[in-house]
Amino acid sequence: MTLDLEKSREISGKLAEWLRGRGKVLILAHDNPDPDSLAAAMALKHFIVVKSGNHCVLAYGGIIGRGENRVMVSKLDIDAVHIETLNPADFKVVCLVDTQPGTGNNSLGENLKVDLVIDHHPIRENTKSCRWVDIREDYGCSATILFEYLMAQNVSFGTRLATIIYYAIKSETQELGREWCPADREAYLTLFPMVNNRILFEITHPKVPRSYFFSFNKALENAWTYDDILIFNLFTINNPDMVAEMADFLLRMEGVSIVLGMGLYLDKEVISLRTLSKDGGADQLIRALMKDLGTSGGHGMMAGGQIVPMDSDLDAQRKLQATLTERLLNHLKSEAPGHRLLPS
Repeated sequence: MTLDLEKSREISGKLAEWLRGRGKVLILAHDNPDPDSLAAAMALKHFIVVKSGNHCVLAYGGIIGRGENRVMVSKLDIDAVHIETLNPADFKVVCLVDTQPGTGNNSLGENLKVDLVIDHHPIRENTKSCRWVDIREDYGCSATILFEYLMAQNVSFGTRLATIIYYAIKSETQELGREWCPADREAYLTLFPMVNNRILFEITHPKVPRSYFFSFNKALENAWTYDDILIFNLFTINNPDMVAEMADFLLRMEGVSIVLGMGLYLDKEVISLRTLSKDGGADQLIRALMKDLGTSGGHGMMAGGQIVPMDSDLDAQRKLQATLTERLLNHLKSEAPGHRLLPS
């Protein structure tokens, strides 16, 4: 058994007891939530409803933009609402999943007290003051932690939630090929017989709008290589998830081991960093790049950041690209000249 059921049984048991009778619970995913954040939120909601009977509302900020994620929400009945439709002060208990206070990637007000944090990213200073904290940096997915809660407390669940958690592990670890731990693998294999394969196929093969392919074209046209480093700028985008998606895509290029991408969504600059290094370090690297510009976070091979507000002027966008490029090359002690990925 590779799941840490003993630890999860102790934490989840005390948590369920504490929650009883406390009233409405807000469960907040990170902005522009990915499958792991949504799955962790749904699993936590199911756990709380079954074990404590509290009314729970799942919320998020930003948009659910990636095609796979939109299909996942629709086909698996993920009842998430936008945080702008709620008043967080109306809730007696506030929970964050796959994110933490002060990271800049969630829409919770700075002065609102957080009661529970469940995450697999490095712990932040603000998190230490929360009443309930379950941070497991060695786990590949936050959803795996919540799967352990369900297993440890013998909470039954159906095909939909099984498919949600399974797809979260599948996408977050790229089918157990990136940043997974034995607990992720055991959860993945345990859930597989329960998965709705038809819906899973629809999620992994979504229809996408024409603008999706425009983003591919823009990423390729605005990409520069510096030896094994690739940097691209999407400039203005209508879907913040496209930066991370293009970063994952371009990391597949032969000879490239680090990808840094950026794009402006509304008044926010979205930054994504990817690396193939087995030693990780993406979280420390993104913090070095973003030190006086905005907020950032991540883990081993994946990291991201945001700058708010960001000037939409094209010159400001190019200046930011130049700044981040210079910082990245200096940090990696690279003097490689830049070359356009595609010829002019």
